[in-house]
Amino acid sequence: MPPRIPCEFSLIRYVPDVVKGEFTNIGVLLRAATENARSEVSARGHVGARSHVVVRFTRDWSRVRCMDPDADLGLLESLEAEIAARLADPASLTKPIMQVLEDSFSNSIQVSEPRATLAESIAAELDQLMQLYVEPIKVKRETRRTGRAAIAARMRTEFERAGVWPLMRKRIAASTYTMPGDPMKLDCGYRPDGVPGELVRGDVQNGVIRIFHAVSLEADTDAAKVLAWSAPRLREGIRRVESADLDLAAVVEPLRSIAAKQDDVEAEPEPEAAERYQFGVSTLEAQQIRVLTTADLARAAETARRELRL
Repeated sequence: MPPRIPCEFSLIRYVPDVVKGEFTNIGVLLRAATENARSEVSARGHVGARSHVVVRFTRDWSRVRCMDPDADLGLLESLEAEIAARLADPASLTKPIMQVLEDSFSNSIQVSEPRATLAESIAAELDQLMQLYVEPIKVKRETRRTGRAAIAARMRTEFERAGVWPLMRKRIAASTYTMPGDPMKLDCGYRPDGVPGELVRGDVQNGVIRIFHAVSLEADTDAAKVLAWSAPRLREGIRRVESADLDLAAVVEPLRSIAAKQDDVEAEPEPEAAERYQFGVSTLEAQQIRVLTTADLARAAETARRELRL
């Protein structure tokens, strides 16, 4: 068994009322504690530009909503990407990042004092710390997650496992490529030889931009029709603005997951649901949109890892 890696971790906390001092943990920052430990992480071949220092936020914001119903969850979610982008920059140091967090959010985001831990691997230790300190305790019987939110969460998980999520751009504004006022936000994307946090690099021309967007066909096909309607305008705009072709992929649930009974995942879909599903797939493919199911995401994430040269 390889020796454990000496690490330090800090908890990232949301403090809605500084006077009361009540808080909930929303994330973990983990880093190798010594130069020797960082060398050990690199020697073991972990993925990522600075794999000896990583950050992860919760996917379940129910505790934050309970403490502060008016919390800006979009801002909190975007904060994780901002921290990851800073950590990906070799010129950044963890301590200044923490100071920026606490200063920028008027102490509503606080960071605990570092604690020591021994890790078998950075990824495994991060998973364990998230379970211990951040994620709410799961009841034995859970309601099956469905819809677009479940697809988007699965998509993010697979890209995180491949180590490419920090390098991808998130919530891409369609209005950049279509017209002002377009409210659509596309989930994530990257350019195969991209730069962290950006879709384009100025010296690269006539490439391809890959964009992934979660679309649920379980309840109706409206989201599929909206994306299909937008695709030609997005394709034209990206060619005009980025000098690149668009590879647009809609990520949908597998047909078998759309069961007649919510509690029976093995049930066959009702005929009407199956027809609706096929209509949605055909509508997307008619506009040259690749249709992936959640079962295809691991392969797509591995492709992204290779194309981003990780």
